[in-house]
Amino acid sequence: MILQAKLGNPAHPEYGTVSIPFPISSSYYARGLEALAPLEIGAVIKADCMIAGIDSAIPVLMRLEGTSVNLDELNYLAKRLDSFDVYEAAQFQAMAHKLELFELKDLINLTLCCQQVTVITSFSDLAAIGRDHYMNLHGGCAKTEELDALNGEETARRLIEGGGGMVTPYGVVYDNGMKLEQVYDGQFFPCYYYEPNAITVAVTSKAELEDTEHITWLFLPMVQEEINRALLRGGITDPSEIRLSLEDSWLPHEVLDLLDMDHVDISELNALVQAIDEFSDMSIRKYRACQLPSGGGAPRRLQGAFKAHRRHAVRQSGRCRRRLQRAVDHGDLPLGHQGLCPQKTFAPHRLLNQWRAVSSEAAFHTSE
Repeated sequence: MILQAKLGNPAHPEYGTVSIPFPISSSYYARGLEALAPLEIGAVIKADCMIAGIDSAIPVLMRLEGTSVNLDELNYLAKRLDSFDVYEAAQFQAMAHKLELFELKDLINLTLCCQQVTVITSFSDLAAIGRDHYMNLHGGCAKTEELDALNGEETARRLIEGGGGMVTPYGVVYDNGMKLEQVYDGQFFPCYYYEPNAITVAVTSKAELEDTEHITWLFLPMVQEEINRALLRGGITDPSEIRLSLEDSWLPHEVLDLLDMDHVDISELNALVQAIDEFSDMSIRKYRACQLPSGGGAPRRLQGAFKAHRRHAVRQSGRCRRRLQRAVDHGDLPLGHQGLCPQKTFAPHRLLNQWRAVSSEAAFHTSE
């Protein structure tokens, strides 16, 4: 949790307030909306939530107290900040202070570019300041040989003696020419992977060009209430008028091969992903949580554990996958897949039912 906010109705303070933790977890999402309903706040687009009180690990957010915000914008900002390390938090807070930002739209856009600035929170290690500054100027990336050849102390001295820094409560900040670009337009949130997910879908309206930048991103599986709000935020009210594009997936390839994104219902796809994601030890979240860079004893041990876990999961789920494939091959599933049942249309609910049936048997054998 990055912040806890007491939300109220600015037009009816007598309704009281509701305390909501941000980011809002999937397990709490529906209950959170239900808690806000009696206060008649929590609209999809409108900034109708007045922050009556706020408790945050990011002190600069205290400036939001007394302002009216949009629920989903505050949630997206919290997700962005929840992934920041200590230095990134200092960069964000120092620039928010320098630019005097109060609007959520601006604060969200700041999270997308604040990594370009340099913040000095302590002058005790000039070499580290110089290295950080060099990295900030080069997009956070540098070759090892570049850093080895860098005179960090000299780089830091040039930065400090060159002026241009501004003292803030969060450190001395140098903007390095950063521009607050309007990546977030106030309606469509930029694609952001906050937590591991099984499948990422880009949703656009068929009324838009195929290369439109007006994209609603869905990170399945999601609770249905969150999907509904995301689509409404994108101006999508008719499910038949949407275009789906699969952007990223950790689903088994046997399932991916059967998906026809031109003829799939988003709710049924979400239910299918949910069922597969919850099945057996081959959890998508466990996969990503264990994928660590090589190097160091602990990471190597975790990578070894991950590989062993994956081999075990593949062995245990093999029977399930073979049964699913046999069902398709024999025409038991009308899945419109080229080379399997080309004359029939894709029916995700049939695939879901078959998957549940065979996964139950696989789970039984796994427990043996």
